[in-house]
Amino acid sequence: MAATPRKLIEPPDLPRVEKRPAGLSDHDYIERLRRDGPVALDRHGYFWTFSHDAMLACADPATTRQVETEKVLALGIASGPIHEYFANSLLFSNGETHRRRRRPLARAFAFPVMAALRPRIRAVAEGLIRPNFGRGEVDFLGEVAGRLPATIIAEILGAPNADIPEFSALVHAAMRVLSLRPAEAPADAGAALSELNAYVAGLLDARRRSRGDDFLSGFAADVAEAGLTEVEACVQIVSVILAGSDTTRIALCSTVSQLLRHPSQWTEFTADREGLKADVAAEGLRFDPVIGALPRVATADFALEGARIPKGAVLAPSVLAALRDPAIYSEPARFNIHRRDHPRYHPVFGAGAHRCLGEALARAELEESLAALATLAPAVTMAGRAPILRGVAGARGIDAMRLSFPSPPASIR
Repeated sequence: MAATPRKLIEPPDLPRVEKRPAGLSDHDYIERLRRDGPVALDRHGYFWTFSHDAMLACADPATTRQVETEKVLALGIASGPIHEYFANSLLFSNGETHRRRRRPLARAFAFPVMAALRPRIRAVAEGLIRPNFGRGEVDFLGEVAGRLPATIIAEILGAPNADIPEFSALVHAAMRVLSLRPAEAPADAGAALSELNAYVAGLLDARRRSRGDDFLSGFAADVAEAGLTEVEACVQIVSVILAGSDTTRIALCSTVSQLLRHPSQWTEFTADREGLKADVAAEGLRFDPVIGALPRVATADFALEGARIPKGAVLAPSVLAALRDPAIYSEPARFNIHRRDHPRYHPVFGAGAHRCLGEALARAELEESLAALATLAPAVTMAGRAPILRGVAGARGIDAMRLSFPSPPASIR
């Protein structure tokens, strides 16, 4: 006799995502929600999921798509630089439009190309670390972690060295467009985004007039072949800048913080920097990730973890929960740089056609900067409390991070 199909749970019968109690951390809040069931519904009608498998299912193009302009339209932003960014970015597009926008960038950010940049990334990281010896407390978030990715992407784009400080400040101001909240006034972020667009447009125009053997010259040629508009070409570069800069600076701070809170693992890393840097980076990205959730939109009715998901529903697969899924990770709440149960493809970079284009660059920046710090400053310590990452949806934020740098070891003086 055939088994009777299990009846799907209808949306009204799903557990509710209740308001977070005061004082509860992001991870504790998500874990509490996970215990109520594999799928939950919040007050906005978003469907939250908590398992690694559900996160992968939510990336299936047969039943879901990437969020496009829904987010900014819901905030009342129907025109201007922020809307233009969301309407033209590969990050918020689908199908052939997404492929056309991604194609000119794909070759330039491939793993072999980024591997060749590692010596330069290490040199930049060392150059940002060395001036801090003997200074006492240092704003590591602003002076090291924040400047590293902005400097590297500026060099990739061929920005003049003299422009890098102003470019970095502009990037940090414009980053807010990726984590808009309804209560925020986006005017400052929009103004910074306009300036960044204009700066990138100037760089692109210069390369079109005088082609060379560099990233932007190749990109300009590929853009023409792909049929991108001037606005699209500029927005793809801005997308790479913004998506890569904020995530790397937070990931570096988060990982260093965890290492210093686990002194035995920090000591092990300082003794085997090259052998452990990839493992340390992978565990840092897992343990307290820079992304809270990866929203998607259902394009058809489908079943997910026993629940019926209706067409048009917004899905919010929790990256925080997926990266601590006990079905995947042993002792998921433990920071362990010797972990051997990471999936082949790290979930923090997404899945499917929208898997992070800058993964190779992000890994190179994180691994080389961690190794540089462990080499040059094995005696570095946390100054004050550890940084706190906040946010369970979209890009997460970080409050601050200060380190104390002693005098440099004799071996590098």
